[in-house]
Amino acid sequence: MTTDVSVPPDTAPPIKRGSRLWVYAVFGLLAAGAAVGSAQLVAAFIAPTAAPAYAVGGAFIDRTPLWLKEFAIARFGTNDKEVLLATIAGVLVVVALVCGVLSRRFLPVACVGVAAIGLIGAAAALTRPFARLVDALPSLVGSVVGVLVLVWLTREAQRRTLSTATPPSGSPGKQELAAGTSRRTILVSALSIAAYAAVAGVVGTAVSTARSSVAGARAAIRLPKPADPAKPVPAGAAIGVPGTVAFTTANSDFYRVDINLSVPQVNPTTYQLTIDGMVEHSMKLSFDDLLSMRLVERDITMTCVSNEVGGRYVGNARWLGVHVKDLLATAGVKPGADQILTTAVDGFTVSTPLAVVTDGRDAMLAVGMNGQPLPLEHGFPVRMIVPGLYGYVSGTKWLTQMTVTTFAAQQAYWTQRGYAEHAPIRTMTRIEVPAPLATIAPGKVAIAGTAWAQHRGIEGVEVQVDNGPWLPAGLAAQDTIDTWRQWSIAWQATSGQHTLRARSVDGTGQTQTSQRREPVPSGASGWHEIVVLVS
Repeated sequence: MTTDVSVPPDTAPPIKRGSRLWVYAVFGLLAAGAAVGSAQLVAAFIAPTAAPAYAVGGAFIDRTPLWLKEFAIARFGTNDKEVLLATIAGVLVVVALVCGVLSRRFLPVACVGVAAIGLIGAAAALTRPFARLVDALPSLVGSVVGVLVLVWLTREAQRRTLSTATPPSGSPGKQELAAGTSRRTILVSALSIAAYAAVAGVVGTAVSTARSSVAGARAAIRLPKPADPAKPVPAGAAIGVPGTVAFTTANSDFYRVDINLSVPQVNPTTYQLTIDGMVEHSMKLSFDDLLSMRLVERDITMTCVSNEVGGRYVGNARWLGVHVKDLLATAGVKPGADQILTTAVDGFTVSTPLAVVTDGRDAMLAVGMNGQPLPLEHGFPVRMIVPGLYGYVSGTKWLTQMTVTTFAAQQAYWTQRGYAEHAPIRTMTRIEVPAPLATIAPGKVAIAGTAWAQHRGIEGVEVQVDNGPWLPAGLAAQDTIDTWRQWSIAWQATSGQHTLRARSVDGTGQTQTSQRREPVPSGASGWHEIVVLVS
């Protein structure tokens, strides 16, 4: 007589082969979460930029083609870095899900996939400027943890599958108990791993921030009074039309465009600037050395080369710093030099024509912005400012080295990628009021905005409605030829759709070109044009 030892109907159902793939997909997510959390925790004690997401993101930025870089800035603006990090996270989630599903039948293959993620992160970390071998450690530790978690969860689930699919010896009660215990074990383990991943990530981020932050050191700095202060901004420098930008851009509103996923942290107490290359005397200067020098204060408008016609990547601030020409005079420039190659703490380089920083304009190494030490995201503790040049050939942030050299001998980051070596800022006019596609009431309407042609100045602005004549706009008071200038004109708006255009005449008498150019390789050009509806 045969005894029936099948599992009673109330026994917990098994994880059947070929079903419940989502369980294994979750295992993949848990493994990835544990890997990322572990890597973040290890990176906190090595370098925040060694964390896999930042390492991979930085390596991606270095290899981004120009068309994609310009698309990202135009489409996402200053949120481009957040979009990149979100994309990296999305790709990781997809890969983790795939590896989890594969682990059900092909565990070795899934483990290779998880390990490959860590190896990619490690390789990316080692390609970063000034990389050390230890920078690969966070990604490697993360990959090991991820593989171990995936193997453990998968094997535990498979043990439960076997225990419930094959009748064991003994009573049905023992079999039911084993299945229930396995299910509870997997659930508790999964929750524990999820908690570990979250805690490790949060703690790692907090430790990284605490160890690297120089916000406290910045707050303790008291900037000296300038030996050569800026003249007061003329009372009429702001046009006073609601909707136009402020004449002086607040630090919090100033545009930021750079290649960094996280803001570099440079401690002013250990800061050192090296001046070398084709000079008679190499120099090493501390932050206090710079503060003790003759400081000048100037209002200077800066523009990013990625600024489209009518774009927002332009700002005006009051900068405090040391004239570059004074530093070069002390170092002694050797004959034949025609370039200053400046290097940031992250390895980013900028090439600036030597003739431009020594022609009398207020090219400076800035330590202050609008009466405060430089904000962290704008280059604290020292950055370079050169009136009249786009930032990619003048505005080195987090500056640590100035090398006097030649264009023939060395190229900088963006010139290696196809941008022009010489990039004076093009004359540009922006309509700020009314807004594009605005609906306005008939009658007297103000058309207003801002124009700039740094180190040439703005002598006139003209406005055209539809295809009518060019009409002169009223100009606000000019601060200096290195700052932007606001303008406005009264328009008697009539019903219908209208096209508004604006152009400027710079201080040399040249009228802004109508020829439309993209930002690459030396800055955008063309007239700003908007459409409004009057009804």
